Amino acid sequence: MSLLFEKRNHIAYLTLNRPDARNAFDPEMLVQLVSAWQEYREDSSLRCAILTGAGEKAFCAGADLGKLIPLMTGVRKAESEADKQIQKKPELMNQAILRDFNLHKPVVAAINGHAIAGGLEFLYATDIRIACPDARFGLQEVKWGIFPVGGSSVHLPRQMPYARAMEMLLTGELITAREALEFGLINRIVPRGEVMVEAEKTAALIARNGPLAVAAIKQAVQANMGVPIKEALAREMEIAMPVFMTRDAQEGPRAFKEKREPVFKGE
Repeated sequence: MSLLFEKRNHIAYLTLNRPDARNAFDPEMLVQLVSAWQEYREDSSLRCAILTGAGEKAFCAGADLGKLIPLMTGVRKAESEADKQIQKKPELMNQAILRDFNLHKPVVAAINGHAIAGGLEFLYATDIRIACPDARFGLQEVKWGIFPVGGSSVHLPRQMPYARAMEMLLTGELITAREALEFGLINRIVPRGEVMVEAEKTAALIARNGPLAVAAIKQAVQANMGVPIKEALAREMEIAMPVFMTRDAQEGPRAFKEKREPVFKGE
């Protein structure tokens, strides 16, 4: 399996599982990712997801230059069912990396190694990012005369300082985990052996919160990015008010008053 998908304690675990290929995207992985994201979105018992890569070398190196790119350019003929699906519906690629996929549930990235090209672009849709010290980040597409079309020209300048983003986009050079932290691209750096532990700790904190409130907050942030303040505040109210009408919104204050942990049911 190019992707491992597990569910434990209200958390979905998605592991890119091609360590020998630096967890690069091949057709099978992309098709499996779309299916996993759909299941995560629709399963009400799942409240947070952790995205990581197998092995110790890379989180994800982007598209597989031997399998995926030749398929898209027509150099390689479709062989597997996944090949045929990608050829028939190329939009699956953007859905797989959450570029064009509507997801309000949170995603924590456990960055176990380099995140390059499409691997970095995959991170844009994640909400909290925890990396090992030797991880590297970058978009090297310009070095090969191509465009980083996974959303980089839109998202990167919004998620880190403009000048730093432009330097990455235009030079194609990699930055260190320390630089990514300083630029605000990741949340924190922890020792390699603690990356998943820290990701699980963070995901567990999120999973204990009211799931409807969590999803609504992410939805509001996504909807109001770049929107004028007056319009954004009005939209925030539209998204927030239904949350106050839920049973979870009654349970939270009640549990606080009774000095106990709330039992949220997503209702």
